[in-house]
Amino acid sequence: MTEDLLWPRYCGPDDLAAIESVPLDARGLPGSTYDLLVRAAGTWPDRTALTVLPEAARWREPVRLTFAGLLERVHRYANLLHRLGVRRGDAVALMAPNCAELVPATLAAQLAGIAAPLNGALAPAQVGELLRRSGARVLVAAGPELAPEVWAKVPELAEALDAVLVLRPTAAAVGDPAPLPRIDGVLIACLADLARAEGASAFTGEAPRPGDLAAFFHTGGTTGTPKLAAHTHESEVANAWMIAANSMLDGDAVIFAALPLFHVNALVVTLLAPLFKGQRVVWAGPLGYREPALYGEFWSIVEHYGIAAVSAVPTVYQVLAQCPVSTADISSLRYAMVGASPLPDAVRAAFEARTGVTLVEGYGLTEATCASARGFPGAPRPGAVGQRMPYQRVKVVHPESGAELPAGQTGLLAIAGPTVFAGYVTGRDAQGRPVLDGLGKLVDGWLDTGDLARLDTDGFVHLAGRAKDLIIRGGHNIDPAVIEDALLAHPHVTGAGAVGRPDPHAGEVPVAYVTLAPDADVTGDGLRQWAAERVPERAAAPKSVTVLAALPVTDVGKPDKLALRADATRLVVAEALAGQGPGIEVDAAVEDGSVLVSVTPGTGDREAISAVLDQYALRWTWSPATPGPVTS
Repeated sequence: MTEDLLWPRYCGPDDLAAIESVPLDARGLPGSTYDLLVRAAGTWPDRTALTVLPEAARWREPVRLTFAGLLERVHRYANLLHRLGVRRGDAVALMAPNCAELVPATLAAQLAGIAAPLNGALAPAQVGELLRRSGARVLVAAGPELAPEVWAKVPELAEALDAVLVLRPTAAAVGDPAPLPRIDGVLIACLADLARAEGASAFTGEAPRPGDLAAFFHTGGTTGTPKLAAHTHESEVANAWMIAANSMLDGDAVIFAALPLFHVNALVVTLLAPLFKGQRVVWAGPLGYREPALYGEFWSIVEHYGIAAVSAVPTVYQVLAQCPVSTADISSLRYAMVGASPLPDAVRAAFEARTGVTLVEGYGLTEATCASARGFPGAPRPGAVGQRMPYQRVKVVHPESGAELPAGQTGLLAIAGPTVFAGYVTGRDAQGRPVLDGLGKLVDGWLDTGDLARLDTDGFVHLAGRAKDLIIRGGHNIDPAVIEDALLAHPHVTGAGAVGRPDPHAGEVPVAYVTLAPDADVTGDGLRQWAAERVPERAAAPKSVTVLAALPVTDVGKPDKLALRADATRLVVAEALAGQGPGIEVDAAVEDGSVLVSVTPGTGDREAISAVLDQYALRWTWSPATPGPVTS
């Protein structure tokens, strides 16, 4: 591999043309994630690859693994999987919070077969459906010591499994763990114990090729069963290289990782990309950014380990902006990446004032492997989430005709290039191979991201919200971003989410939810008036603004607009039924991707209640479940 070709200058937006003057195929990238690991272990065998913290309070007691040690462990784990019958087209499910054993287990699953990471917070029915769809018969799972709430789901999944390989906590006490339960027909044992007898010098099975499937990642849905997106080895390696090519971070840079490994950012940004330059990665404890104690220790961790780069979502930086740096020397920190949701100006300003470190926005999605656009600390572009990354193509098309739109016009963002996924896993064919389908998201190699955006003349992406988040008031489309931007312009607003609330006349009308800076002296009604004076059209003025302690987010920190829709729906229905009799209770929950209202009628007249509810375009049912209509 020629180093000059591997590492072009990539410091600013003007470097893109020179980078793409050399074809990607000529850069000599490794053919698979396994080849990438072998290269790292051969180049820097004794350099520390992983530093894994048991938990925030024990950040001085990490478990360390060199690049050579990581490769040996991956070989042992992969050889065990191969002995258990895992072959190239077979998925291995992994359901555990981050720990020292999960990192090599994930790489081993990609070496022996296909890694299928799962969010342990999903309901057992969702996990069971993802297992069925992936075809996985082997599950690598957190044991009762590491995550009892995850382990509690395992018995419900056992009938679909041949083996459960149990993970113990990072730096677990020496000695035998508590006995594991026995389930007829299922091998249940600690992964590390079983793998000790396996060879560490090489993999005994068939090594993956560039076009082979590497991973199935679920798309992070909050309701129903998420889609399962298939990545190839070459797409993961290409995207990891695009991230590693950042000239600001050399091989001495230390990366901090705290997002869960069932999320593509954790795999591509903080596991695969550092392998290219031999960078050390410090992994937070199993709760990652969800561990409250982490924030009190964060700046001490940065100083002690010399952290150079972090990657997180806006809500993390919002909290860090309130954490005093005190006497910690954080001069090593020079690259803070943010993505997954819009970055409020107030959060940016507060974090940068606290640390002196510029927040760099990025954009990506699971269906495009991970990252598709990035910003530059020295070349800020207000309102943009970044310039397209090398060798990826982007365009904006008309939502209905599909015609490409010129720079400056808003439409649906589409992406093409080496990182676009292979399709969604919809099942298995007669030979047991995964069946992939674009499900309408792939057209002639172009991925419909579902995001509204515009491009400027330099290829920077300016997001304008999710197409499915549009508020449709009397047939008129309202972009929630215009409401959120108006609210975020207020000096005390740190977060904002606008959604549609059911309305009997207009179908739906806009409402908003906000979070405020500490000691802010402003009311929801005052913010409603503030927004009404600043939105570009009268129809977009929110009918109400509700102040929350925190906006709801998914497990990976993305805004959960459906949860806000459910709350707004519950409130308006409860208000509409207030005069229909005592004892009426209203609840609203997200089910199968939409809001379902349940009504306890109390002593109210059911026909009268039904007549009120039928004025709204919503799904509803009686609660407790008794015969009654479900209306849509």
